[in-house]
Amino acid sequence: MAGITRTAEAVWEGTGKEGSGTLTTPSGVLPGTPYSFARRFENAPGTNPEELIAAAHAGCYAMQLSHFLAENGTPAERLEAKAVVTLVPGTGITGSALMLTGTVPGIDEATFRELANKAKEGCPVSKALGAIDISLDAKLA
Repeated sequence: MAGITRTAEAVWEGTGKEGSGTLTTPSGVLPGTPYSFARRFENAPGTNPEELIAAAHAGCYAMQLSHFLAENGTPAERLEAKAVVTLVPGTGITGSALMLTGTVPGIDEATFRELANKAKEGCPVSKALGAIDISLDAKLA
């Protein structure tokens, strides 16, 4: 089976601190979405690479866990996953903390935690982020 590819384009103009750029994806989800130093390091409105990594990690993790829960015969009613990506200026991204609340009828706490950890290790974005620490706080609703 051939690999699946996804693309995104970044255009940056100017210096790192004073410049700005746009992010565009073929799907149209990011149609020339602006980003800048202030959006990244000073919490100005807009997106930034770390926010996009957090969204990708939370989404991938929830989808992977949903698959494992269905395989277990205990499909989820609802999974609420949040990822908090930490960027240390001058060092880089140092971690991604996953927080999960799941509504999963018919599952016991131990099995839920086992599958939650298996999904943390197995989701493709976790694997891509393998060089950083990924923590998990999972609970049943």
